[in-house]
Amino acid sequence: MLFRSDMYKISNEKLPLLFAAIAENMDLYMPLEKNGQVNYGIWTKDDKAALDALNAVKSPKDVFFPQSETLYTCYKEGKKISIDPQKLCEEPFAVFGIRACDVKGIEVLDRVFLADPVDSYYQSRREHGILISRACHEPDTTCFCKAFGIDAAEPSGDVVTWSIGEELYWKPVTEKGTAFTESLKEFFADADEKTVEAEKDAIRAITEKLPYSNLSLDYFKNTPMQEIFDSPKWEELYKPCLACGTCTFVCPTCQCYDIRDYDTGKGIRRFRCWDSCMYSDFTMMAHGNNRKSQKERFRQRFMHKLVYYPENNDGLFSCVGCGRCVNKCPSGLNILKVIKSLGVTEDV
Repeated sequence: MLFRSDMYKISNEKLPLLFAAIAENMDLYMPLEKNGQVNYGIWTKDDKAALDALNAVKSPKDVFFPQSETLYTCYKEGKKISIDPQKLCEEPFAVFGIRACDVKGIEVLDRVFLADPVDSYYQSRREHGILISRACHEPDTTCFCKAFGIDAAEPSGDVVTWSIGEELYWKPVTEKGTAFTESLKEFFADADEKTVEAEKDAIRAITEKLPYSNLSLDYFKNTPMQEIFDSPKWEELYKPCLACGTCTFVCPTCQCYDIRDYDTGKGIRRFRCWDSCMYSDFTMMAHGNNRKSQKERFRQRFMHKLVYYPENNDGLFSCVGCGRCVNKCPSGLNILKVIKSLGVTEDV
């Protein structure tokens, strides 16, 4: 290796040059501002990078688990039927600016899509994607990632970055991240680890003071599953829910999907698209629906986040405390209220 340290830096004014160099060789996803909203997209020189945005409206899970994707297409010529599978991801790409909560969200998805039987579409994207995470310089009051054991000051990823003053500090932490950094060495200078350690301390001090950082999850860790399921509090909790599905579409860990066929006129295209457990036709089968009421659907969502998923994944919760559902629910109903109500603590 040509570098002399494990920590590097680049001035903010040189970031467009860095992005351009990356984009020459691969797609570069990052938070982009368009029409007043911030979402992840492929960067071009004409785009406005929203590097200071704490969170995009939707999480970057869309990069690995697209909202809609073709699986394969069937063609029929006379009596001959052929199947043309969608090509898997074969080219490297980078995702810049992922926050700690969203990186943890990808880990939650990994345990679903990379478990046997492996989802080859998701797997190919994960293998070719390079995660460049970014510490949260100043977490928001709706953030509660610390309650789920996530460190906003030091996210996971292939490369971890910190924005300090007029510079971006850059640290590769995996073999993939190291090789990626080596290919861009001309843009970086060696940096002092002490500067980043001071930034981490400052971030953690802010995080500690946030209103929900020390939210207790003991009730869900220590209470029998059936007792939580049968709690009479669900009867009141679900009532403000509009069944709009907003919470599921902005959530970085929701993984429910539907598979449908579309007649293109030249063949049948099978595609996969996001679905929501909050919809009345979710789990609809030939014999009917096993969750007939909105209360049952509401309960299922939060039981999965707080009980079922951790029960099957070594205690890992399927919530990362990103605060998107807190910000976006039109009824002001969110996972914080569920946790506090069932856990018998003060109201949110």
